[in-house]
Amino acid sequence: MTTSLTESAIVSRLRAAGCVFAEDEARLILAAARTPDDASAMVERRAAGLPLEHVLGWAEFCGLRIAVEPGVFVPRRRTEFLVRRAAALAPPRPVVVDLCCGSGALGAALVSGLVSGLVSGLVSGQVSGAGGAELHAADIEPAAVRCARRNIAPFGGRAYEGDLFAPLPDALRGRVGVLLANVPYVPTGDVATLPAEARDHEPRVALDGGPDGLDVLRRVTAEAAGWLAPGGRLLFETSERQVADAVAAVERGGLAAAVATSDEFSATVIAGAKPV
Repeated sequence: MTTSLTESAIVSRLRAAGCVFAEDEARLILAAARTPDDASAMVERRAAGLPLEHVLGWAEFCGLRIAVEPGVFVPRRRTEFLVRRAAALAPPRPVVVDLCCGSGALGAALVSGLVSGLVSGLVSGQVSGAGGAELHAADIEPAAVRCARRNIAPFGGRAYEGDLFAPLPDALRGRVGVLLANVPYVPTGDVATLPAEARDHEPRVALDGGPDGLDVLRRVTAEAAGWLAPGGRLLFETSERQVADAVAAVERGGLAAAVATSDEFSATVIAGAKPV
C-alpha cells in the first residue's frame, strides 16, 4: 500500500512502546492496512498494548490464518505441539471436538490436514481434511464462538456456546475420536504475572485455571470418558509442574494417560485414552 507513514517511523514507534519484533510487526501492519489512516490507527493500538493478532485481525497457527478479534484468546505457537500429537493419534475420519475452543484454531488445524505433513508415521487416511472428519467446537465466551464459527466453517465445523460439554449435541456421546481441550491452566495467583497482552486483553476465563490451575481440567476429565468412543483420546496442554496432578485427574476419569514433551515448542501434552 502507499502511505505517508513510513516503515521506519512505524518501527521507531513500536520499538519505543517495547515491541521486541518491531520490524516484523511494522511490515505486517503495512501489509494489512487499507489506508494511511488505517495504518496509523493500527500502530497506535499496538503501541497501546493490544496484541498484534488483535490489531491485524488474524493469527498464524499450523499454517492457517486464524481470525481473531479483541476479547478472544490468541492461539499460541506452543499449542501446535498439541495438534501434532492429536494428528498422530487420531483414527481415520475422526469425530473431533474442540472444547474451550477460543478461536477454533485447534480443531481447524487438525481437520484441515495441513498438520498431517508435519507428523511422521501417519497411517494413510488419517486426518484427511474436511471430507474425512466431523468437527464440533464449544466455548463459553460469545466472542470466541463467533470467531470459531468463521474459522471452522470452511471445514464443515459447527460451534456451540456454553460451558464445557453442556452445549454439545447428545448424539456425540460415545462417538468422539479426538477431544481437544485447551483448558486454562494458569493458577489464579499467577495470572497477574502474565504478559500484559494476555492479562489485559484476553478473557480471564481463558487463562485462570483456579488455585492450582487444574480446576477446569478436572471437570473435563470427569466427563470425557462418556463422550469418547472406544479408543478415543482426550488431549490437553499443561505445565511441567502440573503433570503428576493432571495425570491423576485423567486416570480418575477412567482414561490411560500418556505424557509427551517437546523442546522445540516448550510444551507438555497429556493424552488420555479410553479403553477399547
